Amino acid sequence: MSHFTLKQGVLHAESVALPAIAERFGTPAYVYSRAALQGALQEFLDVLAAHPAGDGALVCYAVKANSNLAILNLFARMGAGFDIVSGGELQRVLAAGADPRKVVFSGVGKTANEMKQALDADILCFNIESPAELERLNEVAGQCGRQAPVSLRVNPNVDPKTHPYISTGLKEAKFGVAYDDALALYRRAAALPHIEVAGIDCHIGSQLLDPSPFVEALDRILALIDQLTAEGIRIHHIDLGGGLGIKYKDDQVEPTVASYLNPLLDRLAGRGLKVVLEPGRRLVGNAGLLLTRVEFLKPGEGKNFAIVDAAMNDLKRPALYEAWHDILPVAPHAGETRVYDVVGPVCETGDFLGLARPLAIAAGDLLAVMSAGAYGMAMASNYNTRPRAVEVMVDGAQAHVIRRRETVDELYAGEQILPA
Repeated sequence: MSHFTLKQGVLHAESVALPAIAERFGTPAYVYSRAALQGALQEFLDVLAAHPAGDGALVCYAVKANSNLAILNLFARMGAGFDIVSGGELQRVLAAGADPRKVVFSGVGKTANEMKQALDADILCFNIESPAELERLNEVAGQCGRQAPVSLRVNPNVDPKTHPYISTGLKEAKFGVAYDDALALYRRAAALPHIEVAGIDCHIGSQLLDPSPFVEALDRILALIDQLTAEGIRIHHIDLGGGLGIKYKDDQVEPTVASYLNPLLDRLAGRGLKVVLEPGRRLVGNAGLLLTRVEFLKPGEGKNFAIVDAAMNDLKRPALYEAWHDILPVAPHAGETRVYDVVGPVCETGDFLGLARPLAIAAGDLLAVMSAGAYGMAMASNYNTRPRAVEVMVDGAQAHVIRRRETVDELYAGEQILPA
């Protein structure tokens, strides 16, 4: 169910008309639906609750997808944990009310200070991605007088059939421990004095619309668990990562959470393993949009341009991945439909939000860049000294600012001119 719908010819977020948001808060603006966020997480919780292997499972939201405190707090209140990849994200989730015993720490480059920070917070688990990281964590944990709970992020070398920039489970990726090396590294982890083997982790990529690679990866991981068990190395939880995709285009078929999870849970039945999941995009992607206003229409001999007030610094995905986002007029009206490249004011040819879009629009119209809740504001920058957009959460008939728009003064407040 979409919580962004046309009502009386105007696009609404839940019960709030988007033009009212633009008038009150300005553009560009990220707009999120509370109901959509909560509904996306609840779908995971419901599927897990209905399956015996889902008993005690933990959904750890991947903070990198969208790290706004209000969103994190909503998920924490629903019982979610968090998958973090930096000390900053750890500080963020704790500020949002997270239970540190529901936090897993992923990422290939954890510093000693970040490890200490996580040990002091008493997080659930470190997802280890290299032998060097394991040795460092053992050393840091020893200095802290603690044992560090770990799982190894095992790279199963399964092709997720997604964009190469977000494919993480192939042997060429920087992520994880090679499958063939995992058994020896588990032996090493079990022998280290300040390491506690807790689980096993696997994440093969992002924006997967075919659930079959998840099953293939799990089968390889279960074979490894059997080897570990035979050697007396007990695995308490299995972290299946995230990666379930969302529908960005009308012709895409979005898999249901049940179609993704149930085949995995069926294979885990009777094994006594606690399931951990790390969804990100699936929880927030279609719960947000980027609201922008058309500044100019610029007809050209080869192309027509719709120049809007949002840019690649606000939403990087189209420029970075050539990613598609539907672009909809907020108040559709009659007029000549032309094919436009929807572009921003940033001084880069790659500054576009959508190419070759048929639109009937005029200068001053509002456009909604859909499915922008994931990797939108989280990847935004201040390129061209552009303040980042305001973030607004709609809750029924109410709209709340959950992050105010930056000012230019704030952008250079930490800079200093050299003395004369």
